[in-house]
Amino acid sequence: MTKTTDTSPISLVACEEGFDPIEDRLRANIRTTIEAVFEEELDGFLGRLRYSRASGAAKGYRHGKRERQITGTFGTETVSVPRARIEDEDGRVREWRSKALPRYQRLTKAAEALIIGVYLSGTNTRRVKRALFALFKGAVSKDVVSRAWRKVKTDWDAWCARSLAEEDIVRVILDGTVIKTRIDKKATNISVLAAIGVRRDGQKVLLSIKNIGGESTAAWRQFLDDLDARGLKRPEFVIVDGAPGLEAALVALWGNDLPIQRCTVHKHRNLLGHAPEHVQDELTEDYRDMIYADTAEEVKQKRKAFLRKWRLKCRAVADSLEEAGDRLFAFTRLDKSQWKSARTTNAIERLNEEFRRRIKTQTVLPCPETVPMLLWALLASGQIQMRKVDGWQTLNQPIEPMTLDLAA
Repeated sequence: MTKTTDTSPISLVACEEGFDPIEDRLRANIRTTIEAVFEEELDGFLGRLRYSRASGAAKGYRHGKRERQITGTFGTETVSVPRARIEDEDGRVREWRSKALPRYQRLTKAAEALIIGVYLSGTNTRRVKRALFALFKGAVSKDVVSRAWRKVKTDWDAWCARSLAEEDIVRVILDGTVIKTRIDKKATNISVLAAIGVRRDGQKVLLSIKNIGGESTAAWRQFLDDLDARGLKRPEFVIVDGAPGLEAALVALWGNDLPIQRCTVHKHRNLLGHAPEHVQDELTEDYRDMIYADTAEEVKQKRKAFLRKWRLKCRAVADSLEEAGDRLFAFTRLDKSQWKSARTTNAIERLNEEFRRRIKTQTVLPCPETVPMLLWALLASGQIQMRKVDGWQTLNQPIEPMTLDLAA
């Protein structure tokens, strides 16, 4: 009798749906590998292998194992963790604890990072569960996602308290924004204050972001006092959105001689609010022609022309421009290569736009304090990146005083 052996390759289609022989073989060896890590850790602590004898007093003794369930990027496994009794210097006996798998830990660090990364990419807790179902086989519920996210708060608290004394910040951009989100299942407007610093090499870095309740002078002073208390040095140049409370707080902290630039985009919006609709296109053209002039002398001349024209055409527009004063044109005190980046607070505006886009799909947030924390986490995880200032040159020259002639 001739026996025929089928040597045809295994077909995945013929196997159980979703079966992968490579993954199956790897997962079969994971439990053994993980348990070997715990055994090596305990052997290193005790200073001897299992069943071996060593000279001198023993640090402790093994006494069985316990079952622990752990979820990682390999899925969910139940592993045996060795136990041991160890004696302290004062003679007290306590249980040995593994540093590789701390008490109550159910997720590996890689799994936590994966879950948080998927959450920050713009989804919510329930969708994270569905997105990672094939990997974790349903072991990651929306509650697990929420717990992993809450652990980010430890890093957030450390970031908020970090020292800024070693940061070589030469420019600071300050702005406030109102973010509409859902708090306790209700649409809520959250006022957030943000500060971006520009290092001497042109790299932008988020210095602070807080929810203090508004943009009053007291709120901005509290915000700036926190930066000062953490060691932020007086910057060489500051860009603001034009809020009177912010400018007053800056002067109170760093003096009247601090070079302050009013955001030209915010001022343009203010001017449009004072002008009738039928002249707004003309106003925009005149304003941009003035702001984007090639030289400081051209800016000066076009500023005079703008004021002469609009005093006659719409007095409110001219008054609004004069209200900004020299601070609207402080960028002309810098090198020409810096004008583009020094005219506006767009660096913060772009962060706000990206954050608003992502927050629309996030789950209901538990409290207003999580709004700035979520924005920080998006930056810390690389979901949002901050580039160097366009056209930046390392300039150590002092900022020259303004020489604009304000006479009409």
